[in-house]
Amino acid sequence: METISVKVEKSGRILIPAAVRRQLKLEAGTEVILRVDETGIQMGTREQALARIRKELRRYIPEGSCLSEELIQERRAEAERENQD
Repeated sequence: METISVKVEKSGRILIPAAVRRQLKLEAGTEVILRVDETGIQMGTREQALARIRKELRRYIPEGSCLSEELIQERRAEAERENQD
């Protein structure tokens, strides 16, 4: 991970250096997400945030599991039980 120093302009804006924009494929109009906590600010794209969340959730889901398929199977079994009553 690289550390870069930038200044906050009077308007509150910061300039992301061109090399970093190229590296992260940030173009004009790209939406970024700022994550603010007690340690500071982290910035990333929506895709990066989703990848981080997916990675975190994967810790709780067994490898090879498909939660959507499991949910569909549960709903079908539930519907079958209701039809038997």
